[in-house]
Amino acid sequence: MSRRRLNLITLGIMLSLFLASMEGTVVATAMPTIVAQLGGLSIYSWVFSIYMLAATTTVPIYGKLSDLYGRKQVYIVSLALFLAGSILCAQARTMEQLILFRAVQGVGAGGVLPLVFTIIGQLFSLEQRARMQGLFSGVWGVSAVIGPLMGGFLVDQVSWQWVFYINVIPGLIAGARVWFAWTRPARDRTGRVAVDYPGAVLLTLGVLSLLLGLDMPGAPLGWGFLAAAAGLFVGLVWVERRARDPILPLPLFRDRLFSVSVVHGLMAGWAMFGSLNFVPLFVQAVLGTSATLAGISLTPMSLSWTVSSIIGGPLLLRMGYRTLAFAGMAILVAGTFLMTRIGVGTSMVEVMVYTALMGTGMGLCIPAFLIAVQSSVRKEDLGVATSTVTFSRSIGGTLGVSVMGVFLSSSLAGRLQSAGIDPASVSLNSLLDPLSGAASLEGPLRSALAISIANIFLIALVAAIIGLVAVLFAPPGKISQIVPQESPEKITEG
Repeated sequence: MSRRRLNLITLGIMLSLFLASMEGTVVATAMPTIVAQLGGLSIYSWVFSIYMLAATTTVPIYGKLSDLYGRKQVYIVSLALFLAGSILCAQARTMEQLILFRAVQGVGAGGVLPLVFTIIGQLFSLEQRARMQGLFSGVWGVSAVIGPLMGGFLVDQVSWQWVFYINVIPGLIAGARVWFAWTRPARDRTGRVAVDYPGAVLLTLGVLSLLLGLDMPGAPLGWGFLAAAAGLFVGLVWVERRARDPILPLPLFRDRLFSVSVVHGLMAGWAMFGSLNFVPLFVQAVLGTSATLAGISLTPMSLSWTVSSIIGGPLLLRMGYRTLAFAGMAILVAGTFLMTRIGVGTSMVEVMVYTALMGTGMGLCIPAFLIAVQSSVRKEDLGVATSTVTFSRSIGGTLGVSVMGVFLSSSLAGRLQSAGIDPASVSLNSLLDPLSGAASLEGPLRSALAISIANIFLIALVAAIIGLVAVLFAPPGKISQIVPQESPEKITEG
């Protein structure tokens, strides 16, 4: 492949990664306006949840399909779904329609996000891969900065529909670059292809049942969902052991590096992504800032993630990947611990410093394990291995949000009762809406919310510590000492 074509593909997938990752945050600042026009405040949180659920559960499915049918074809299909979902979201006339269309958008994002990193692993050599993975991880961080700011600007100056329309033109450009520049054969594998549809269905339903069960703790229906999830996962293992081309190849888990990477991704995602959903709530409702400033409070985290990802790439070529990952997790643990100490007297600057530490830690440890796994697996397993590691972080974040959200509601209700306030009179959703006057919270409610939010970071801290310990079980060595099964495509000048 010529260097010119390689550059076109790189810019295309970088742009699509930016759009898909930004969509997780750009909608946040538009939601008060959307609720005002469409209604449905009681269910509006599903606008975020359904996108995350759809993107999370489809990640390993896309990984396997890309191994079977080729990266290029599956990438284009997933990008098309993402753009179709964006257009449909802009056309929504009710909150129920918006939630449904966000699911379509999330299904597309579930393919774009992991396939970007899989394509990097296929097209670049080891040294180039270390640099590019850091750069692309930085794109994720930058999108987290620009997303809330762009969402606020579009809502204020144009309309909320453009929060979704903004994806269309850049998405078409990204897809065209990859489609016309990548002239590989249609498929990466030869022979008869067998798609593991039963495994895909069981995996998706199992994860959805688990998340729904965790969202209803103690309720009979919640226990029913958890029991269903257990049964579905048992069925998944049984099916995957017999499938010709399993969607989740169990033999990969026999490799210590791969297993540790999955456990690490689960815990790091839980600690980081679970926490970030509650930082703006604390800054806005407890510290009394505006919604815009609440979004800005996460900027240092995003920037530190970006910088450390870029720096971590070259460092990975000089030092052991386990050493770099351990250093990153140690910094993440430190930042999470400091977040457990926040309270009514905490300043916004302190919160920004603490979250910046968390971002630094993630930027160092995530690329280290991802590149190590990509360097160790066979080429035909590259897609499913990359997507499984990515899936572990996504499902960790999804579980973290669910468990920490339930804990927050329970803790807040208990503290409000102790203060003589009826918990039924306080809506957690309303605290997220700047139109509700949350910025003026005073007295017992403000104190109860501050303590409750600080306590949920204890859950994130436990997850981060488990992730730190997991790193110690990874086999030592440098990336350069891992011998790949097959070399990436040769890059020629021209």
